[in-house]
Amino acid sequence: MPRETFERELQELKYELLILGSIVEQAVRGAVEALKLRDLDSARRIYAGDQIINEKRYEIEQNCLILIATQQPMARDLRMLAAILEVNTELERIGDYAKGICKINLMLGSEPLVKPLIDIPKMADLGLDMLHRALGAFIAGDADTARTIPNEDDQVDELYNRVYNDLLKMMFTNPEIIPRANFLIWAAHNLERLADRVTNICERTVFLATGEIIELDMAEGKVI
Repeated sequence: MPRETFERELQELKYELLILGSIVEQAVRGAVEALKLRDLDSARRIYAGDQIINEKRYEIEQNCLILIATQQPMARDLRMLAAILEVNTELERIGDYAKGICKINLMLGSEPLVKPLIDIPKMADLGLDMLHRALGAFIAGDADTARTIPNEDDQVDELYNRVYNDLLKMMFTNPEIIPRANFLIWAAHNLERLADRVTNICERTVFLATGEIIELDMAEGKVI
């Protein structure tokens, strides 16, 4: 019976982790959309909603620790619980990126964007698709999928470099827009870091499934 209880509570933790992932995905998508549309009310709502993400993160962490303390998990179980704790933290940090984009939107205030947002929403779409599949691979213990997802980070980096270079050229020709252009660079950087966090989740998935401690090389798309 204790083992059945442990398995049930472990499955509940995985379910709660997916819920947190869904909340984070919605926050990032909403933050980028609010920036694109200059929707300050939505930005304020998503910014305040980061508290929900933080509370969910600590709830999952607390439940993990209770499970460790009360159920005497075996070594393999401890590895899973440690992985859940790490992915839980990665998701909370991705939520911080959504909050950061909302802060950028609010700091811009009534100022118009220096250029229409095209590549930044593409970065969000790519990064969130990577995140969604990475979480699925983690829950399923799918090391093969986890190994391939970080290869797509090249596309996110490519878009980030395009945003950075385009805005840099605009700043050189029109120094007056430098503060507003910098805000957009910061927003793009948050999304670039999101994709890096996804790689961390994939590395943890590979370790959980195979016991291998590896670094997934995003630049070359290879394991090193």
